[in-house]
Amino acid sequence: MQSCESSGDSADDPLSRGLRRRGQPRVVVIGAGLAGLAAAKALLEQGFTDVTVLEASSCIGGRVQSVKLGHATFELGATWIHGSHGNPIYHLAEANGLLEETTDGERSVGRISLYSKNGVACYLTNRGRRIPKDVVEEFSDLYNEVYNLTQEFFRHGKPVNAESQNSVGVFTREEVRNRIRDDPEDPEATKRLKLAMIQQYLKVESCESGSHSMDEVSLSAFGEWTEIPGAHHIIPSGFMRVVELLAEGIPAHVIQLGKPVRCVHWDQASARPRGPEIEPRGEGDHNHDAGEGGQGGEEPRGDGRDEDKQWPVLVECEDCEVIPADHVIVTVSLGVLKRQYTSFFRPGLPAEKVAAIHRLGIGTTDKIFLEFEEPFWGPECNSLQFVWEDEAESRTLTYLPELWYRKICGFDVLYPPERYGHVLSGWICGEEALVMEKCDDEAVAEICTEMLRQFTGNPNIPKPRRILRSAWGSNPYFRGSYSYTQVGSSGADVEKLAKPLPYTESSKTAQGNSSKQQPGHLLSSKCSEQSLDPNRGSIKPMQVLFSGEATHRKYYSTTHGALLSGQREAARLIEMYRDLFQQGT
Repeated sequence: MQSCESSGDSADDPLSRGLRRRGQPRVVVIGAGLAGLAAAKALLEQGFTDVTVLEASSCIGGRVQSVKLGHATFELGATWIHGSHGNPIYHLAEANGLLEETTDGERSVGRISLYSKNGVACYLTNRGRRIPKDVVEEFSDLYNEVYNLTQEFFRHGKPVNAESQNSVGVFTREEVRNRIRDDPEDPEATKRLKLAMIQQYLKVESCESGSHSMDEVSLSAFGEWTEIPGAHHIIPSGFMRVVELLAEGIPAHVIQLGKPVRCVHWDQASARPRGPEIEPRGEGDHNHDAGEGGQGGEEPRGDGRDEDKQWPVLVECEDCEVIPADHVIVTVSLGVLKRQYTSFFRPGLPAEKVAAIHRLGIGTTDKIFLEFEEPFWGPECNSLQFVWEDEAESRTLTYLPELWYRKICGFDVLYPPERYGHVLSGWICGEEALVMEKCDDEAVAEICTEMLRQFTGNPNIPKPRRILRSAWGSNPYFRGSYSYTQVGSSGADVEKLAKPLPYTESSKTAQGNSSKQQPGHLLSSKCSEQSLDPNRGSIKPMQVLFSGEATHRKYYSTTHGALLSGQREAARLIEMYRDLFQQGT
């Protein structure tokens, strides 16, 4: 596995000499999340000096968002380091002392991670009953047996039957349901409880997978996702500390915040006879004070350097500044690509990349933190899990908008209380999470309190003193939490998404039809059209590269997948220029 460390190559190797003598390629990285920062850091460590990171929001970190309230840090985004053996995130955190205050209870080896492995999960029904521990354990063992079966379809090439509809949810629900019904020892009342628990477990699984429902997750591809061995760890000081460590080696001027990109104009040398003239810009004017959305009549701005050069890529920002580049590393989320790919790239993306964007899935998983004056749960309880008894025969995980709260699978107890206070963390995913995001804090707090009263059977539970929640689905810079292999997709689609542009000669056919849909490839209408300068050049390779968690075939949906994907794309450029300069020596 790759690590976060520099390769330590000599300053006199062909790459370093070539960068000094033959000029620096300009690399623009779109996005300052883990992927973007990892890419920029790797390039800078190898001697690339003309690197710019454009971040649409006002802070770095992407889907890492640590919020400090009082003495505690709460994670609205990434929470766990998933696995330790060879995980670059773990090694970075461990080497810098970020795990010194992590308690033994916060090192979970379970597949579905809670905030603490101490204590027990309390499974409660909507009738205010607690499901007996032995029933929970029996069901959990059965569910995990079936879960292990879902891995075999990919790992052992097991054929998928038509009844499963190639869906993890459909297969799991029917397999578990049949086994429960066929058990001759359980009384009917116990069977009904276990049947109702299926939906609760699938809700948790959907939150883990980042899908609306496990019915949408591909059974044939499910086993390709790879878990790194070792415990899952929480960083007490906040996951943002990992982001800050990555950013430490990057000069401040490299990262521009509040700089959303409107369009990446690539393949300029072959797609159009002339590129837009770049208006000179004074030193230090890279962070222009235009509003985030830009203004329609404002002219695009450039940097005035290498004005005669035919740049293969032009990055058009929302404020109408145009930044020329040799290479662009795009790290935006799959959710943003799904929403904006038609306008974000000119010429249009190759047909097979568009198809991969459509086939792969991304959903919303949100957290709801509730802080109470005093705990109403027992000291042995590490979570409150909600089981709706009337869902024993249900075959769907979709609810009417007004019933969005039924998608909340439960609340974890944040541990230890000495650090967090008395806080519960609720989980909700899918379309229902988007409905929740539209509600105000008061309404969400009220509904969550009523649910807690109903499921615990305690009508005296007070309203929380404070609520904090995420809203990843409605955030225009993310449009979701993390990716998954949707029914109809596979790991091959992840590879297609990650493939740099332009394609080699052998794969240009896939690009042709998509490109023809946008004649002229002019700058967006919000920005003024510029005069053109005839100059055709040869096609430069790796003009547009793609990274981010959705582009890692084995580790999609994870922070280590994001980081490794950024390092992967930086390595492509490093190797390309090393080979180029090696040939020229």
